[in-house]
Amino acid sequence: MAQGSGRKPLVAEKRYSASGKGKASAAKKPARKKPARKAKKPGLLGRLFTRKKTRARPAAKKRGLIGWLLAPFAFAFRLVWGFTWRVGMVACALAGLAVAFQYARLPEVSAYLDGRARGSVTILDREGEVFAWRGDQFGGVVTADTVSPHLKNAIVATEDKRFYRHLGLSPRGIASAVRINLSEGRGPLSGHGGSTITQQAAKLLCLGKIYDPAEWKSESAYEADCRKGSLWRKGTEAIFALAMEAKYTKDEILSIYMNRAYMGGGAYGAEAAAQRYFGKSANQLNPAEGAMLAGLLTAPSTLAPTNNLQRSQDRAATVLRLMQEQGYLTTAEMQKYQDNPAELSEAAAARAGGYFADWVMDSIPDFLGDQTTEDVVIRSTMDQRLQAAAEDALKYVFENKVREGSKAQAAIVVMSADGAVRAMVGGRKTRVSGVFNRATQAKRQTGSAFKPFVYATALELGYSPYDRVLDAKYCLNIPGSGQWCPDNYTRKFYGEVTLARALRDSLNVPAVKISEAVGRDKVSRVARDFGIDSDLAAGPALALGASESSLLEMTGAYAGILNGGSSVTPYGVTELKLVEDNEALMGASGGIGERVIRTEAAQQLVWMMEKVIAGGTGQRAQIPGWQAAGKSGTTSAAKDAWFIGFTADYVAGVWMGYDDNTPLSGVTGGGLPAEIWRETMVRVHDGLEPKPLPMLEPAPIAPPPQQTRRERRRRQGPQLGKELGRAVDNILRDILGN
Repeated sequence: MAQGSGRKPLVAEKRYSASGKGKASAAKKPARKKPARKAKKPGLLGRLFTRKKTRARPAAKKRGLIGWLLAPFAFAFRLVWGFTWRVGMVACALAGLAVAFQYARLPEVSAYLDGRARGSVTILDREGEVFAWRGDQFGGVVTADTVSPHLKNAIVATEDKRFYRHLGLSPRGIASAVRINLSEGRGPLSGHGGSTITQQAAKLLCLGKIYDPAEWKSESAYEADCRKGSLWRKGTEAIFALAMEAKYTKDEILSIYMNRAYMGGGAYGAEAAAQRYFGKSANQLNPAEGAMLAGLLTAPSTLAPTNNLQRSQDRAATVLRLMQEQGYLTTAEMQKYQDNPAELSEAAAARAGGYFADWVMDSIPDFLGDQTTEDVVIRSTMDQRLQAAAEDALKYVFENKVREGSKAQAAIVVMSADGAVRAMVGGRKTRVSGVFNRATQAKRQTGSAFKPFVYATALELGYSPYDRVLDAKYCLNIPGSGQWCPDNYTRKFYGEVTLARALRDSLNVPAVKISEAVGRDKVSRVARDFGIDSDLAAGPALALGASESSLLEMTGAYAGILNGGSSVTPYGVTELKLVEDNEALMGASGGIGERVIRTEAAQQLVWMMEKVIAGGTGQRAQIPGWQAAGKSGTTSAAKDAWFIGFTADYVAGVWMGYDDNTPLSGVTGGGLPAEIWRETMVRVHDGLEPKPLPMLEPAPIAPPPQQTRRERRRRQGPQLGKELGRAVDNILRDILGN
């Protein structure tokens, strides 16, 4: 085609023209490039699932021999690590969910401060002072802000020194505990737990699980489950502890721990323990006292100062050293309180009235006593001065007048004339509780201590203390047993004696004759009306104390004689109420009852019994400057020895014997029991003004009218004839036979 035709040159022609203009033109105007499309920024899911473009790796170096050998291990490590961190992330997520779940279930901190299943019983003496505790004591809520800082510091120093720095768990503490357990030959989770205070609080809360009687056989089974140490339990405990750390402040967690921890002696929480052992509030404790309470947390029952004060003080010395090492005390302060350890309060040290408190608890309904779910306060008739007097008297006599190593036991009861028991000792070990009480539980034969009820019956029926009875050989035929002939302790007879002398010298034949004359049924009735509820013997030996009774019953019956002849019911409770109530649920549980014998008869009997101590079998019971009346009693083979008596102010009874009925060696009621009685009453009446006994001396019996000699001959003639005829008959019978 001709060039003049106006045709545009082809591209190729432009690029490859002969003149070379195409190249120059191409060089002058480079080809225009299209701009690259801007890549979109991937979203969140895109970033997660899109692999990043990696830079071109340099050519891998050839592996040497070592590289080929290590390759399998490197692969295994990458495989395990990949699996582990993924599983770990899943576990952390599940743990977080578990913590969140527990966190949502946790109540306000106030709901966790008192976790007792049972209530407490606090027993006050007649003056309103605490002398005994029963049940689970809770003195009241304390907080980390209100409690003594010395107690707070002692707990942290002893139980968890990093408490304020960790998040509820202490890996270092757990590792240390595992190491110690393994070194001591135990399992890794047996023994030392390495638990933080938070974990211990979680365990005290039973991980939030509340006791349900329908689910658990007993409260102890519930508590045992709470204290299991399995691996699963430890893990659950850790979750609960983390939730607590998230929900509560450190001081709130410490408050839960201080209020719920058991500190021995029935005390739950710091306030109850401070009151129990030191008689003061938990905010008043000094470092020595705070250290002693903190030391109890590891073994509260074993280390309780009421069980072993020295052991508790030794543990407190260790706690004081820990407090010094952690900066809570200076070296001088530590030394000061180690040299002057905490001492128990008077009530805690004396533990007075252990037997008395047990008796009081037995005398009230269970739902207000051992099984109470409320906090109960009992005001009692206990007089701590008199209690100490009885305990000291018993100790003095056994230390000074009983052979060393003797296993003989004794019991003492002291009461007022209205039956209010002021002191009670149920055995030689006085600082005990929950043991056999010989004053209330032992039923023993009373011996001659029963004779006052025989003479009380006679006096009520019109007999006079000056009436006479013949003390001579006397036998009775007892159906099924044959002939029974009572004898006196001296193996002698004293002829015609007054009733007063028969009681004074404790003669047996006159007592039996009087009992038979007035009627055994009447004697039994009088004894029962005076308060002896035990089964009474049915035979003539009733008069000699063949029946069994308790020391408390016998002492109460003698109180009826002192008060003018009215029965009494021994009692130890004057008022019972709940802590939060002002009105009493119970009042006095006993006192003076119905009249048994006339006042005149009772006062004459007191006059007769005064002669027993003034010049009879009870002379060793005399109290200088005081009128006293009483009666001794010794059973057959000396298995039991009694002395019961009274002054114008108090009645006291003493029993002595062996628990297994072994006969006493050389002991009668007028011997050691009378001395224990005297030592008790001397201490009881210390500082009191002597008062006369309420006794009435009977009018003397007029002598028979004088007879002339002729009248005497006339009266004696027939009698002599009868005796002569009887003698002749006996001679003939001997000669001729029957």
